[in-house]
Amino acid sequence: MTDGKRTPWVVGVSGASGTPYAAAVLRGLLAAGESVDLVVSRASRLTLLDETGIAFRDAHWREDLAEWLARGADGKPGTFEVSVDDVRHWGAGDLAAGPSSGSYAVKGMLIVPASTACVAGVALGLSKDLLQRAASVTLKERRRLVVAVRETPLNGQTLKHLVALDEAGAVVLPASPAFYAGATHIQDLVDFVAGRVLDAAGVPHRLYRRWEGELGRSRTAG
Repeated sequence: MTDGKRTPWVVGVSGASGTPYAAAVLRGLLAAGESVDLVVSRASRLTLLDETGIAFRDAHWREDLAEWLARGADGKPGTFEVSVDDVRHWGAGDLAAGPSSGSYAVKGMLIVPASTACVAGVALGLSKDLLQRAASVTLKERRRLVVAVRETPLNGQTLKHLVALDEAGAVVLPASPAFYAGATHIQDLVDFVAGRVLDAAGVPHRLYRRWEGELGRSRTAG
């Protein structure tokens, strides 16, 4: 796909726990043939290092991303085979990056996971880094913004921020796994949340078994 025809999804990864959710969403987008512009916040790099042992480096982002996406939610290396050829990485401090402007063509933005600090920054329009700026641009351009908040419990101020995002047109999607799809491994629970994020973005996938109105189907399906 040439740059002239490339219209990516912006994926922002903030500092909340839940880097396997981000990895599953990224794999789902790439499997669906979507292009990705990736923004990994400074705080999220600490979380990624803590949860996976991977140090995400700007100078070696392609190798680090490939290693990250190849891991399963249990941390096992080499679980997935993923090409990162259609991913473009932007530094979190690069406020002159493409996604910082409304004239830069994108399909929308997915923030996975979204910390409460990230939620507050986007709701208040702070634009303190590229992730927040890209989210603000997404809202002002009336593009699709999905915010997969992953912290608990939520205080009143955060709830107000989430309401503000909803009123601004964002989809607020708590990272809440469901069990009716017959999950048997941690990856199944992660993929359910990632699948719901992709559902909200309108991106096709096969990450989880959908509800079909039949009780107990997950226990009998083989």
